[in-house]
Amino acid sequence: MNKKDIAQIRKQFKLNNDLLKISDIFNVYIMKESSEIYHYESQPFEMLDQDQQELFMDNFKKLLGGQLDEKLFELKFQRDAENSSQLILHQGLLSSDAEGWMDQMLQIVGKMLGIRQYEKDIVVTFIRGEYLKPMKRRNAEAEESERDAVYSHPFILCSINNTQEPKKELLFDYVEKEFKYHFTVDPIINLKAPISGFLFPCFTDHAADVNHVLYSAGKVHEPDYQFIVDVLNGEETMTAQDDKIVFEEIIKDVTGDQLSTATLSNVYEEINRMIVENEEDEPPKLDSKDVERVLKVSGLEDINSEKVQSAYQKIIDDDKYEIKATSVLPKFNSKSIKISTKAANISICPQDLRYVKQVHFDGKRYLMIEVEEDTVIEGFTMIPETFGGGSDKE
Repeated sequence: MNKKDIAQIRKQFKLNNDLLKISDIFNVYIMKESSEIYHYESQPFEMLDQDQQELFMDNFKKLLGGQLDEKLFELKFQRDAENSSQLILHQGLLSSDAEGWMDQMLQIVGKMLGIRQYEKDIVVTFIRGEYLKPMKRRNAEAEESERDAVYSHPFILCSINNTQEPKKELLFDYVEKEFKYHFTVDPIINLKAPISGFLFPCFTDHAADVNHVLYSAGKVHEPDYQFIVDVLNGEETMTAQDDKIVFEEIIKDVTGDQLSTATLSNVYEEINRMIVENEEDEPPKLDSKDVERVLKVSGLEDINSEKVQSAYQKIIDDDKYEIKATSVLPKFNSKSIKISTKAANISICPQDLRYVKQVHFDGKRYLMIEVEEDTVIEGFTMIPETFGGGSDKE
């Protein structure tokens, strides 16, 4: 799934939407002390009152929020996994009755309970539904409605949520004119911040992909690898942050940890060009040959295949590994490049990096930034100075 596919299905989670039909909701309550199922219940989603439906809809939207490879991860299922979650989910998706679907989902819960004891009581929520995607764009002049022909996408979505201890409060009774201690025994299910979950199957364009599952982490750059491998039976994945670190370490190894700002700017611009050219397709990935080419066109000499492949092998232990280009590129048109010195911290846009240089003068190092206009600091316009320290004004 790309970000467009995710955004399309995410925006469907709203009430009274005829493009999203949720048939069943299945809630499972798990106790932290025993790691056992305390209670579960299944019912048609439409039987919930509207306020409950809205709470769940907001929860599902939050689950599918975030960036790919940062909070959301498209995982490929392991082949020949024992007690395969891919098979369990597929059978649950095809099950014609609610009881059969519940049995399949309880198998997933059983796998969850087998990997850890949770620190709080948790609630695991499964929904089974259908996402309808119109085949045509809306055309006001056409006699045929865009809703007359749709792609049908059955899916299962799972959301895992913590519970919160009920609040102890002091109330004032206006009628009796007295202060009262108020304490609710029932725990509160925190639907505002799901701690994990997944969507099965993945959707690419108009087709379902049952060989992949979309996993959602509770926090950015913190996927639960044990959940991914042992519960979902997905292949381990790299976060965008991991990919960025790997890329930087490979570049350092190949270049000897020294780059001019102009060369680094060229590297980022070349990668950005690759992404823009492939904007309609899947984001490009950088293998060792791509990195070699990027470094060469960026102006670096003495770069060869052996050096780059050796760096891949040394850093990631795999000279065939592919790095997602979107993971390593700082966000253009935003001040995402951080320059840190003892005297000051500066943030600039990647495309402006070429205007920054480190220079040596009179035995000292200086950070020089080329500017086209007067520099203003705290409302004061700076007087241009020569390297000798005197004013450049006549």
